[in-house]
Amino acid sequence: MTITRFSDLNIGGDNPCFIIAEVSANHNNDLNRALEIVEASAEAGADAVKLQTYTPDTLTIQSDRPEFQVSGTIWEGETLYSLFAKASLPWEWHAPIFEKARSLGMQVLSTPFDFSSVEFLEEHGVDFYKIASSELVDIPLIKRVAQTGKPVLISTGMGTLSEIEEAVDTLRANGCPDICMLKCTAAYPAKVDQANLNTMSEFARRFNVIPGLSDHTMETTVPTVAAALGAKVIEKHITLLRSDGGPDGAFSLEPAEFKEMVDAVRNAEKALGQVVFEPSADEVRPRDFRRSLYVVKAVKAGETFTAENLRSIRPANGLHTRNYEVVLGKTAKQDIPAGTPLNKDHFDA
Repeated sequence: MTITRFSDLNIGGDNPCFIIAEVSANHNNDLNRALEIVEASAEAGADAVKLQTYTPDTLTIQSDRPEFQVSGTIWEGETLYSLFAKASLPWEWHAPIFEKARSLGMQVLSTPFDFSSVEFLEEHGVDFYKIASSELVDIPLIKRVAQTGKPVLISTGMGTLSEIEEAVDTLRANGCPDICMLKCTAAYPAKVDQANLNTMSEFARRFNVIPGLSDHTMETTVPTVAAALGAKVIEKHITLLRSDGGPDGAFSLEPAEFKEMVDAVRNAEKALGQVVFEPSADEVRPRDFRRSLYVVKAVKAGETFTAENLRSIRPANGLHTRNYEVVLGKTAKQDIPAGTPLNKDHFDA
């Protein structure tokens, strides 16, 4: 099936949150490991796996100039070129990874970083695209991705409002049919208090896009809250073992943790439920703990109901408490033992 809208992927609208497992650089230059990550993603409940399609030469150049040195991050000491050489996924691995993911019932997407990677991904039938946070300002690349006619996820890490507006305008002006905007904190790992998830609803309101999250925190809280706030896509890095290292290992979830996140998101969706003003099936029994009118002190026929012999107590077997003031001062028609739920036959109307 040719995917032209997010609805083709059951993304957005009333559909459950679409969860993407980001393989990224966690393959550690081992195809078998990459395929194991795909299998682990499926077992953990991911709807799709995401790759990154680049070579160091499509992203940067070899240079020892200061601006090409990586500093202030977990990749301290690398040059841009050396980091991307270690992290890049060999292009010949895409086909077997695509095949493995699809055989497990998952969709496949990738982040391209130049025109050649877009052409390559089109030849391999990628389902849809993601624009990375750093490429939010690469207008020619965004234009080319839009021209494929496929839906696009776009991360907003580091982005200003004007940069986001320009990127969205470029996508729409060049034929992109659907946009999902991902709230992203481009820190690795990211802090929970910098998630600013309320921005997602503003994305939806201001840009008329599907809201989502690209998360780099090291726990499941942020994705779970995002789902409760209306995120329709959640992207999270996955690795087999953080202790195996690799460029992205330090901020990736292990499979059991990823499954915990998926389960938490699904439970959040269940908890949201529907707009309901009636008790649920499980609430029927607890109605025994609601109040109603009871005779709490024995009353003789002809005796008057007072605050001393009639009270609102648990359980809910007697008349509704709204009748309390109506009954006070009325006469009992019969002898009524203490502990009797009051009914209309007990007094004169």
